[in-house]
Amino acid sequence: MGKGRQQKKLQSQQQEPQQPQQQQQKKNKKNKKGKGLKVPDVEKFLEKEREAELKKQQEQQEDKAQHTDKGKAEAGAKKGKKSKKSKGDDKANQGKKKQQQAAKGKQDDGKRRAGDADDADTTNGDNTTKKAKKAENGKGGNDDESVKQAIEDAVSSARQLQPYEGGDEALFTNLADKVSEPTMKAIEGFGFTHMTEIQYKTIPFLLTGRDLLGAAKTGSGKTLAFLIPAVERLRQLKFTPKNGTGCIILTPTRELAQQIYGVLISLLEHHHQTHGISIGGSDKKAEARRLGNGVNILVCTPGRLLDHLQNTNFKFDRLQMLIIDEADRILQIGFEDTMRAIVRLIPQKRQTVLFSATQTRKVEDLARISLRGEPLYIGVDDKADIATADGIEQGYVICPSDQRFRLLYTFLKKNLKRKLMVFFSSCDSVEFHLQFFNYVSLPVLGIHGRQKQAKRSRTFFEFCNAEQGILLCTDVAARGLDIPEVDWIIQYDAPDDPKEYIHRVGRTARGAGRKGRALLFLLPTEVEFLKYLMENKVPLNEYEFPKDKIANVQSKYYQIMEKSYFFRKLAISGFRSYVHAYAAHSLKAVFNVNELDLNAVAQSFGLREAPNVQLKIASSKKLTRNAPPKTAAQRRAKMYKKKNFKRHH
Repeated sequence: MGKGRQQKKLQSQQQEPQQPQQQQQKKNKKNKKGKGLKVPDVEKFLEKEREAELKKQQEQQEDKAQHTDKGKAEAGAKKGKKSKKSKGDDKANQGKKKQQQAAKGKQDDGKRRAGDADDADTTNGDNTTKKAKKAENGKGGNDDESVKQAIEDAVSSARQLQPYEGGDEALFTNLADKVSEPTMKAIEGFGFTHMTEIQYKTIPFLLTGRDLLGAAKTGSGKTLAFLIPAVERLRQLKFTPKNGTGCIILTPTRELAQQIYGVLISLLEHHHQTHGISIGGSDKKAEARRLGNGVNILVCTPGRLLDHLQNTNFKFDRLQMLIIDEADRILQIGFEDTMRAIVRLIPQKRQTVLFSATQTRKVEDLARISLRGEPLYIGVDDKADIATADGIEQGYVICPSDQRFRLLYTFLKKNLKRKLMVFFSSCDSVEFHLQFFNYVSLPVLGIHGRQKQAKRSRTFFEFCNAEQGILLCTDVAARGLDIPEVDWIIQYDAPDDPKEYIHRVGRTARGAGRKGRALLFLLPTEVEFLKYLMENKVPLNEYEFPKDKIANVQSKYYQIMEKSYFFRKLAISGFRSYVHAYAAHSLKAVFNVNELDLNAVAQSFGLREAPNVQLKIASSKKLTRNAPPKTAAQRRAKMYKKKNFKRHH
């Protein structure tokens, strides 16, 4: 009996550990079944990517702080051990206090250095940052890759600019008696021999200190046209950091500010004046520290500049020049009140330079309050027959909403070996297509206004360096940015007006002899937009795409949206943002939100039915009021509303 009981116990002991193993195997089988679905894979994939990015940033910051303080910490620890062994209890207590104080100091020092490293990444470095690094680390130089890349891109694009046809009169050497030797050395380093038309016409006048209102196409060489006089002005006055800020350069976007700053760094290579950049999305405290130390030439965006003028204690009472680049774009994106406040706060005795590609009523108002006396007006290509650059082959395609995505997908797939930019009307639409295309193995990059500045800069320079690739973007990338060798400009969503079309298309065929292509997507109800383009000297040809060659991916498109909560959420946000942007269109006679087939638009986002969209009552009234009735039924409805309105009032 005893042996039988022992055998049963042994069998039960052997079976007990096997039960959890069997349960785990069953769980694993269930998990394996779940892995076949695409929904968890997508969400985990995106979460892992985000976590990896955050970990990399944290590890880089920790490594910088740890490497600098490791040696000091070890030396302090050894001294602490010796003092404990050799001295009594009282001395040991004193040693502990010293160690605690030293540890606190080292932590603060590490934080301070990590903060300086972050500041260098966000603000792209300046002369004051170099001095701070020399004092703390005993090393000089600037290893910021984004600044180096900005310099290379700006210089390479500037070399491709069309020189002025004035012959020997437009040689940079003719400025030798007006421009200092250090500046001439920098120009030679660029590899320039001839000035562009805007440079030839503006630099001599700006060197005399006159205010100027300039009009020129994008890619005409405006940057050097205002930077050379600015550098020369501060050199003549022998500006030092103690004098504070002597020149402020305002730009509409962060990326354009970075490119201008890159050219400025190269131009100041043989000068001693300090320089800096202040843009939204960067460390404001670090910028305030630098401004307090003295930044002679400051490149900035309007919102961040106004913040510093109101809240940062830096010296700008000796400001000599205010330069406003892309003034029409600054005002268009809502900085009108900000610009008025800036003009009121800065000294009135200054030279003001205002460049604008288009002369609107708002630009004229800004010129009236900012320019002094009788400013000089210089226009380039005012009498040109074509508003866009030579060498651009421009076309349009009429495509219904429910077929738009299929056509775009097919077009991008066939042009993977080229360099393309695709413009959308909203940030949510860019984000949706960015995530979806990468998920279906169509590699793309994306830039929009809601991204953090570090990510925008990294993406922008990655696309600049690439020989081929696709960049999805909003109009944040439509102005002033010099992106080399772009083959195609695709306007998936129509621009707000013809002028915006011109600036979008201006990203291709930049430079002498360069060629590019542009394609505009239009709905059948948007054909009248072509008349506005023709009135603005924009010639387009109609392109046709055979229906049998367009990829039939709509059913798979629906399946992915239905299985993935993540993509469905992005699609709904993109759809709603598209409709809101459409309702806010300035040309409501052409882009009438009431004529949109919402179900067809939803299909372009992979949704079988249109989600609910809430539009403001005021905006919808404006839409119906401003849009002229196109059918007899609409005219009768409008007349009926007027009669009822008169009866009740």
